Amino acid sequence: MIRLTAPDGHELDAYIAKPATPARGGLVVAQEMYGVNDYLRSVCDFYAAQGYVAIAPALYDRRQRGLIYNYTKADHDRAQQTYTVWNLDHALADLDTARDAIADAGKIGIVGFCWGGSLAWLAACRSAYAGAVSYYGSMIPDLAHEQARCPVIAHVGDRDTSLPPERVALFRAAQPSVPVFIYEGAPHGFDNQNRTERYHPAAHSLARERTLEFLAKHVG
Repeated sequence: MIRLTAPDGHELDAYIAKPATPARGGLVVAQEMYGVNDYLRSVCDFYAAQGYVAIAPALYDRRQRGLIYNYTKADHDRAQQTYTVWNLDHALADLDTARDAIADAGKIGIVGFCWGGSLAWLAACRSAYAGAVSYYGSMIPDLAHEQARCPVIAHVGDRDTSLPPERVALFRAAQPSVPVFIYEGAPHGFDNQNRTERYHPAAHSLARERTLEFLAKHVG
């Protein structure tokens, strides 16, 4: 963990993972609505093993340092109440602060999951990244009127109740040039191996393969 300072003076923690070899580039990892937990750290570790400096800023530090929700029904509801009213400008500023902290890695991409999947799309539209990957960002249809400044891909399971086909269709209609990969049989959260009821190994593997191909092309 390292400590960062946002432009407005807010201090936040971030988990950072570095490759053993010279970096191919950098990657900001935007959290699920549950916070920077063991799963999100494992994502950073995975991409560091692929040659990227990966950093996950603790976005909830603006409310409570170290805030993490568990994968329970009660905490699911609390997490939804937290992120749905979050100041998106603050979230984007904290993501950008993490990006700037690893600027010496080279080009910087962003990947986000759940709430972070929506933030990754928004960051692609409002900030400066070499590429963005959105995993099941339920807010992206509502933000589809914005225009990305960098290449973007999105991953969605066909059993995702927060992104049903009709909402995916709205995003695709507004953003026909953005590839949206649909994974058969995969629910919301399919990448998360810590959630056995949601984890979908085939979708997890294929989406990561596609993400690595995307990053190799646009980040390094």
